[in-house]
Amino acid sequence: MAGAVCPAWVFAQNTGSVLLKNATVIDGTGAAPRPQTDILITDGQIAAIQKGIKTQGARELDLSGKTVMPSLICAHAHVGTLKGTTSSADNYTRENLLRHLKKYENYGVSAVLAMGTDRPLIFNGFIDSTQAGLLPGARLYSAGYGFNTPDPNPGSWMNLLLRPNAPEDVPAMMEKLAAVKPAVVKIWVDDHGGNAQKMKPEIYQAIIREAHKRNIRVAAHLFYVEDARKLTEAGIDIIAHSIRDKEVDQDLLTKMKQKNVTYIPTLSLDEYQFVYAGNPDWINDAFFKASLEPGVFEMITDKTYAEKIRNSPDYPRNMSAFKTAMVNLKKIHDAGIRVALGTDSGAFPVRTQGFTEHLEMELMVKAGLTPAQAITISTRNAAAALHIDREKGTLEKGKKADFLILSANPFDDIRNTRKIESVWKEGKEVSKGPLKN
Repeated sequence: MAGAVCPAWVFAQNTGSVLLKNATVIDGTGAAPRPQTDILITDGQIAAIQKGIKTQGARELDLSGKTVMPSLICAHAHVGTLKGTTSSADNYTRENLLRHLKKYENYGVSAVLAMGTDRPLIFNGFIDSTQAGLLPGARLYSAGYGFNTPDPNPGSWMNLLLRPNAPEDVPAMMEKLAAVKPAVVKIWVDDHGGNAQKMKPEIYQAIIREAHKRNIRVAAHLFYVEDARKLTEAGIDIIAHSIRDKEVDQDLLTKMKQKNVTYIPTLSLDEYQFVYAGNPDWINDAFFKASLEPGVFEMITDKTYAEKIRNSPDYPRNMSAFKTAMVNLKKIHDAGIRVALGTDSGAFPVRTQGFTEHLEMELMVKAGLTPAQAITISTRNAAAALHIDREKGTLEKGKKADFLILSANPFDDIRNTRKIESVWKEGKEVSKGPLKN
């Protein structure tokens, strides 16, 4: 009959194959959920995805009433330096790195890009092993050692950053960085509310030029719209935080679209700057609390901590910055500019790893995006930002079987991404979610 979908007769003789039956499938492309759909997994990849798959030899799981979606990918995070209520280079150990990557995985995050604060430990096989799936937890990608302004006394976890005094210093520094094969180059272009020196245009122009000579993209930490404009004109590839001082104008939107800039909004970072002054609706949620380092819940719920935030001279600025970030996300997304999930989670104890990626999607929806758009940003687009979208980021034939099984559909409510029943990596269940591991 014309238009009918015939069953796919796939003879899976390999007893390692798995057939997921009758799931609602969200594939990460932005398409509508596909009800009563089957997914056949063989050798860690999706072998078929459609209704009515028949097999021989595959283990079958009936997922009636469940939703399957791709694992999340975070294109701006930090790993290794966080422990308890501290963020320090002393915490950067193999054990701590693996603990963080496992935490991300428990929350359904299958890959993270550490943005410029990594240390030599990971460049001697560790990072390659995570990307190959040989170590437990999320796969790790790295920007290596980021570029910042000269600082005689940097914090320990930022003491390996490259700090050129002049454009002439950049080529040798870039050569050193290129040796560790970073996924991107990270630069900081921000005066932190007037409290620091901002990187000069001639410096970041040299960084972008030298990185591009080596076919490495550049991601910028920034705050101001005029810096975003100048960086876009200079060839920046990724804007790694929201533009927060003013609303973006049509000139900048046009330039970002023409230059194919990727935008990572990190809305949650801005909310964390002030939200603990009040009582966010998730503060006592087990899904949130399970992501916290020891001692952090006590710290953030202490009345003196809330008073310190409210009494900070930065409090009004931070509230305003968040509102502007929300408006700019919607304008940038509507302009057809690629937006990718990134949170800056793991940089400090209040930016908790795992939960924050789900919070970020909720904030995207509050900013005016649909759940479908938020999910695509957090799967397909984030994979594209990491240049791993050929094999990850969507549920399609031939791609790695990295996905979440949820008890409810996030198209109905984006917070349903938190209702994790299991996390799968390359066709194998690796977690029951953060509340059951």
